[in-house]
Amino acid sequence: MLLIAAGIGVLAVIVSLLLGPKKPSRAKLMPYESGNDPEGGDARQRFPVHFYLVAMLFIVFDIETAFFYPIAVAYQKLGAFAFWETVSFVALVLVGYFYVLKKGVLEWA
Repeated sequence: MLLIAAGIGVLAVIVSLLLGPKKPSRAKLMPYESGNDPEGGDARQRFPVHFYLVAMLFIVFDIETAFFYPIAVAYQKLGAFAFWETVSFVALVLVGYFYVLKKGVLEWA
């Protein structure tokens, strides 16, 4: 299993070398952050807080979905508790998304 994982990693690096840009320019090598202009502009530009709100919401959702697997495995034993626990989690995540939408965080313009 370890050899398969290592092989996939090596294969990904080789494919990126073969298919990646051959002539990198200054613009292509610039770091890019969501919400900021990647070319020119003020070097001391403020980074928008909107990005952090969306990132935190994604991380909470991503970590919590990892707990769906044990619930799915033991669903027969947990019964109605597992169902209502899953429903409450989805409802809490939706509350976070509605908050983000109400604040206009997803409007990047």
